[in-house]
Amino acid sequence: MNTNAVSLAGTPAASPLGYFSWTFGQGARDPYYILVIIYIFYPYFSNTVVGDPVRGQSLIGYITAAAGFVLAITAPFLGAIADKDGRRKPWLVGTVAVMTLGALGLWFVEPEERGLSLAMSVAILFIIKVCFTVSEVFHNAMLPSIAPVTRVGLISGLAFSLGNVGGLLLMLFVLLAFAMPGTQPWAFLPEAPLFGIDQSAHEHNRIVGPIAGVWMLLFTLPVLFFTPDGKASAKPMIQLAREGMRDVLQTLKHVRHYANIARYLLARMFFIDGMVGVLTFGGVYASGTFGWDTTTLLIFGLCTSASAMFGAYVGGRLDDRVGSIRALQIAIGTSSVVLLTLVSVQPDTILYVVNVGSEPVWSSPYFATLPEIFYFCTNQVFAMFFVTGLSASRTLMARISPPEMATQFFGLFALSATVTAFLAPLLVATATDIFESQRIGFGSLALLMIIGAVLLLKVKEEQATVAGSS
Repeated sequence: MNTNAVSLAGTPAASPLGYFSWTFGQGARDPYYILVIIYIFYPYFSNTVVGDPVRGQSLIGYITAAAGFVLAITAPFLGAIADKDGRRKPWLVGTVAVMTLGALGLWFVEPEERGLSLAMSVAILFIIKVCFTVSEVFHNAMLPSIAPVTRVGLISGLAFSLGNVGGLLLMLFVLLAFAMPGTQPWAFLPEAPLFGIDQSAHEHNRIVGPIAGVWMLLFTLPVLFFTPDGKASAKPMIQLAREGMRDVLQTLKHVRHYANIARYLLARMFFIDGMVGVLTFGGVYASGTFGWDTTTLLIFGLCTSASAMFGAYVGGRLDDRVGSIRALQIAIGTSSVVLLTLVSVQPDTILYVVNVGSEPVWSSPYFATLPEIFYFCTNQVFAMFFVTGLSASRTLMARISPPEMATQFFGLFALSATVTAFLAPLLVATATDIFESQRIGFGSLALLMIIGAVLLLKVKEEQATVAGSS
């Protein structure tokens, strides 16, 4: 233990080996989200496996909604039980093991149900989604007791940086080893995909599941080996479960005592929904505006992950210097301005009125026109501040939650990001339909970020105490 530093919980912080090893949990988990959910597997599942992009998007929406419902009725209770037990690592081991097996199973998700049935594929994606968030809850809940007060922002930001480093490396590997060979006559590319991967059988899309699963398993090991965990309770699990459920009910009874945390979680529902919506629909808007293909979007995503990696580190430093709330306000405000700049771009126009033409300005097959280059660069700024916002929002939760109830409140923290996950897609869809404009539909996400920023003004950066404690 590092006896010279105090954690947010008021106990001695972990050693540097302990808290830096904790960051590898994020580095293990995020590449799955980047490869499978954002850029490669989910689009493949929607467009090719289901065969109908509209129905595919609906199925993905139902998976997300169903997972959110399960988490709504379980995450706070699981967190309260873990707080009573004192340990988080057993939950990490269980969820990572299930996610690894599920990710390996994605290899067998093929078009026309030649591998797994569609129902089985949906079930696997649903189980991974639930376990992913549960794992995140218990990993996040370790932060208050291991991080020195003066370095908590840096540690949180570094964790997000590692997540994006992993996503970047794996996307680069998939792009150069499996997706691009045979499509471009460049000397640095293999003539054919490596390891006998068959692009016609969509194996370059399916392989990302096993790759992300193995990566997740390996990079969770530093957390398990080197990050200290709480001491196990001597009480039987059934008693801990009863006490945990009672604690959740007590928390609800004393909601006025936790009003500051409740205001924060309400604000987060809006600004996180808006910021995640920009990340989700940014590629859709670019694809519709510029006609970008899959390879272009992969390169776009790879560079975005690199920018996010840098932004997470800088954001962590900013958090420790100016405080979590101020860092979060900067991230939300900048993200809103960047979004309005992104929607100012059309095939021949930037900043709404500046006509720069749609002729290529260089010979690259990707991002060849000035509007494309402008959109690409502006999105890198968004990526930096988006991850700054994610990191600062987690750090703020660690700062204002009672350490004794960290896992329970991080269960609610995870819930706040899923319970209203329909808002951003619904707002974009409705605004796009009403105004018959992709630009207005995408730009409407600024409204969610502004609402969240206003609600955040009423949040104080002060640690709550357990209701009824002296």
